[in-house]
Amino acid sequence: MPDEIEKLKALLPVPFAADQLLLEALTHRSYAVEHNLDYDNQRLEFLGDAVLEIVLTEHLFRRYPKSAEGELTRMRSALVRESALAVLARRINLGRYLRIGRGEQESGGAERKSTLADLFEAVLGAFYLGAGFDAVRSFLLPLIEAEFPDPRRLLTEINPKGALQEFSQSRWGEQPQYIVTHVSGPEHQPTYEVEVRLHGFVAIGRAAGRRAAETRAAQLLLNHLTRENELK
Repeated sequence: MPDEIEKLKALLPVPFAADQLLLEALTHRSYAVEHNLDYDNQRLEFLGDAVLEIVLTEHLFRRYPKSAEGELTRMRSALVRESALAVLARRINLGRYLRIGRGEQESGGAERKSTLADLFEAVLGAFYLGAGFDAVRSFLLPLIEAEFPDPRRLLTEINPKGALQEFSQSRWGEQPQYIVTHVSGPEHQPTYEVEVRLHGFVAIGRAAGRRAAETRAAQLLLNHLTRENELK
């Protein structure tokens, strides 16, 4: 583990000497129980969550000077989602450093999004205590820029239909129109084909359920509009 700690410390843009903090951040509760330790990474996760929110709030405030509070809040919520934090953790192979119990390891716990997200926050908490806020920001923002260069696009992934409607209202004052064009498959498990139309643009989504097909169609149309530089 000392070698792993040194590798993890190398990710920081500043010197970091608090090895015990990192060891605590890397210790899953299952490992602590299995080895009768009196610590795990839950407290640091709590701290890291707060530090993460502050860094992201400042980052988004500066990144989008014309965005309203509501949009900034939604972008921040998208970036602190379990799935987004797991992406950041995987980018730096953080899971390889995790100390986790044998049973949890065998059940794939080390690769769970929730475990990786918690681990990422715990490491941020350790970095904050050991190196300060500026070090956390210098470590975190390049990761975010690399994985999520435009956080606004995350909003379309969370709620494509809502994002499309908001865009269409502000751009053209129109509502997207969803039309079921085909239903196939057995009655107990039908597949829907839905067409969405907006200002001359059309996209078709297919899924096992009408709502899912509408969501898929909305996402495809948003993707098309983005490629066509229609979204600003």
